Amino acid sequence: MNENNRYYLNIEQIQRYLPHRHPFLLIDRILEIHPQGNLLDPLTSEDKVGTRVVALKNISVNEPYFQGHFPAYPIVPGVLVIEAMAQAASFSLYPALEKDIDRFAREFKCILVGVDSARFRKPIIPGDSLKIISQVTKTRGQLWNFQVVAEVDSQKVAEAEIMAKLMFKE
Repeated sequence: MNENNRYYLNIEQIQRYLPHRHPFLLIDRILEIHPQGNLLDPLTSEDKVGTRVVALKNISVNEPYFQGHFPAYPIVPGVLVIEAMAQAASFSLYPALEKDIDRFAREFKCILVGVDSARFRKPIIPGDSLKIISQVTKTRGQLWNFQVVAEVDSQKVAEAEIMAKLMFKE
């Protein structure tokens, strides 16, 4: 973390936080996290609205899904864009959990429970750098809502409202 409450996470730090692995790990780097409110009480505090995460996914022609989607016109499947958005949004809790990431990885689940208003405005193709910007819009107990936008070269290519349930494993 730096003096401006920004975080920069490399792939090793991302892998400690997220359980996903290749080919389903869809975040290459966290560029920024701007926490709001009392993230140290992540499941009960409702003052986290505005927490912002900026993530990066570099799109390579070697992505396994391009073999079938579509060989003559490779574009990133929309469902994977949504998954990348959800993975980025989950880092909203990172500032509260970074001191005990190993415990978090063992005892915590983040489950995607809803996607609304998804729009795909432009195809995402090999060579693109997908910048994902997530912002917490609402929390209610274990349910968190996010507004997420994906950009390529500062142009909006996708957007969605995402809901996730954040809970400790039983």
